[in-house]
Amino acid sequence: MIYLTYADQPSGVFSSQVIDVCHYINSLNKKKIRLVAFISFHGFNKNKAKIKAEMPHALVLPMFPKMTWFSTNAFILLLVLLFTGERSIVARNVLGCNIANSLKKILTLKVCFDGRGAIAAEWNEYNVVPFPAWKEAIHQWEKQSVLQSDFHIAVSSELVNYWQQRYQYNSNQHVIIPCTLNSGFKAHALTAQEINTTRQQIGFGDDDIVLVYSGSTAGWQSFDLLKTFLSRVLMAEARVKVLFLSEQDKNVDALKALFPGRILQRFVSHKEVTSILTACDYGILIREKSVTNQVASPTKFAEYLSAGLPVIISEGIGDYSAFVKTHSCGVVLSSEVSPPLAPNTLDERNRYVRLVTDHYSKQAQTNNYLKLMDEMR
Repeated sequence: MIYLTYADQPSGVFSSQVIDVCHYINSLNKKKIRLVAFISFHGFNKNKAKIKAEMPHALVLPMFPKMTWFSTNAFILLLVLLFTGERSIVARNVLGCNIANSLKKILTLKVCFDGRGAIAAEWNEYNVVPFPAWKEAIHQWEKQSVLQSDFHIAVSSELVNYWQQRYQYNSNQHVIIPCTLNSGFKAHALTAQEINTTRQQIGFGDDDIVLVYSGSTAGWQSFDLLKTFLSRVLMAEARVKVLFLSEQDKNVDALKALFPGRILQRFVSHKEVTSILTACDYGILIREKSVTNQVASPTKFAEYLSAGLPVIISEGIGDYSAFVKTHSCGVVLSSEVSPPLAPNTLDERNRYVRLVTDHYSKQAQTNNYLKLMDEMR
């Protein structure tokens, strides 16, 4: 079996949601899966080396020049299939899936569409691509991926609802696998000592209530909405401080000027993030209302819980807003009233760690991975 990616460059998300998934599936002693990654000519050797360092047996290939000619890569994929003898493909996202499905005219193939979100909506809501023609065509390409594929992975039940409403998908040939923690995640009981030590190192006081935002502060991440929320909370509760784990940004600098000494910003390596998160009290996951966010599976949700943090989340974010309500693991923002915030307790921190282990670890999704492999035989 082949796991196919197209135009996905190596990154933290690629490592955890592509490479680590392949490693985990291969650890289940079922049918093996091999990564075939088409990446840009730009920085090809460097990016190929990054992928091969994590997965030596991956086949990393250059995309045909110009992304607009993506369908021409079907010929290269055909050669890969003929050379390897593989006849089943799990294709990540729409373009890769359309390339795979186009080869059904030539070979007997099984294709699984690994749907990572509402791609047609995302391209149009957030101007992901600069080509107007593509913004029109993506709806048809996504429809073909949904309806022509033999099996499907969806990152949320809301994404399946989107397929049903938008493309009249009426099959049950799918599994729902949210973005999960790395398979190397090992849950351990947090202690007051390790939390307090890290808080002191950062400069937080015992009475501080620390909100943390981890990730990009790019426009599509709804910074204006985040700024409004934080300003309201900071004015309502003097003990609140906010930590941004992100690169320096003019929007964050503006917040620092408004609330001197209460906004901190650090850009740290991926390995340091979890330790710093444990020193905080709440993780922030605020997004604007859009179809893209309605079906999403943000990786940060599981990362916050794995560090023992409840999540402050907007209403209508994938399956997660409902999860927070059901499992009492955070605050769902449903009005402009500032929610009451209290310091995180040790017992609650460890409950969140158990919760994420039970729902958002790769081990928790084993049965869905096994079903995928069985369906793709």
